Amino acid sequence: MKKYILILTALALLAAASFPVDLAARGKSYVIGFYNLENLFDTYHDEGKNDYEYLPDGANEWTDAKYQKKLHNMARVIAAMKEDNKQWHAILGVSEIENRHVLEDLVSDPQIADANYQIVHYDGPDRRGVDVGMLYDPSRVKVLDSESIPFTFDSDIEFEMDEDGKAYFRTRDILMVHCLVDDEPFAIYVCHLPSRIGGKGGDLRSRGGEIAYQHSMKMMEKYPGIKCVVMGDMNDNPSDDSMAKYLRGKAGIEEVGPEDYFSPFLSMYKAGYSSLYYRGEGNIYDCLLVNYNLAHAPKGTFQIIPITKRKYYGRIFSKPFMTNQSGPYKGTPYRTFSNGAFVNGYSDHYPTYIVIQK
Repeated sequence: MKKYILILTALALLAAASFPVDLAARGKSYVIGFYNLENLFDTYHDEGKNDYEYLPDGANEWTDAKYQKKLHNMARVIAAMKEDNKQWHAILGVSEIENRHVLEDLVSDPQIADANYQIVHYDGPDRRGVDVGMLYDPSRVKVLDSESIPFTFDSDIEFEMDEDGKAYFRTRDILMVHCLVDDEPFAIYVCHLPSRIGGKGGDLRSRGGEIAYQHSMKMMEKYPGIKCVVMGDMNDNPSDDSMAKYLRGKAGIEEVGPEDYFSPFLSMYKAGYSSLYYRGEGNIYDCLLVNYNLAHAPKGTFQIIPITKRKYYGRIFSKPFMTNQSGPYKGTPYRTFSNGAFVNGYSDHYPTYIVIQK
């Protein structure tokens, strides 16, 4: 009964947050977001990767027909966000993508081809072969350089793993894209922090937050005034140590100092919003945080603005077609597989985004 009430509450909050954002009436406004595409694999084996379940003869019987449906569904969500916002995302970070090829297929889908999205992607060390990437609109964003930042254990954090475990451990790199957004310098970080499977990894996710934070501080020192956005599937809520302690995420924009990050989804999480469900509980693992320079920007330059109920600075995007409408998972994201069967859904995560305006 408690679980049912929690889901109904979350549904009401998502409905309240789902009204279109009138960006056209707000001057020059751009959308920056993140979407976990939930295992966007092609049907071919990548050498050295454990992608066998996503092959035609694998456990998921991952045929080209299923792959094409998955691409169509991911593109449908991106197109729906454009319909609501009356513009394509300027920047969209993505995770759980197998390689550059799947992103090339995605951006070529007729539903979103007009966006002319360009791609930043590196092959990473994850054993399953899932990476992060970034799509961007080249008419508004100019990429200057990029970097795939590896996970290391060079930290004062006390890790549960022994030295053999550390040597064997592999996870996604963090993607950093140094770019100009309308000639303003930005550093975009796209993360997919270590999993919660087995109830472990809090120390690893804290290290992931620390890596992003330390790198961004160096970028701010090298490029004074640069605006930083850290986004991703953090596998943690905004209140967890990785986000609140190691990324110094603050719930209130007025709390943010020069070495802090504004964490707009922290107040939304405390208010009961969810971007996914894990073990029956609502969470916001799909976070975006912005540095002081974007939270308190000089007049006439890009600054994050409130977009949900004119109160919250983030939005969790959901539509009925992306949500289970009946059954035991009613009110939760409508995913690609359910209980091992292909159900032609979308993702187990809702996309999230922020809006910047000048």
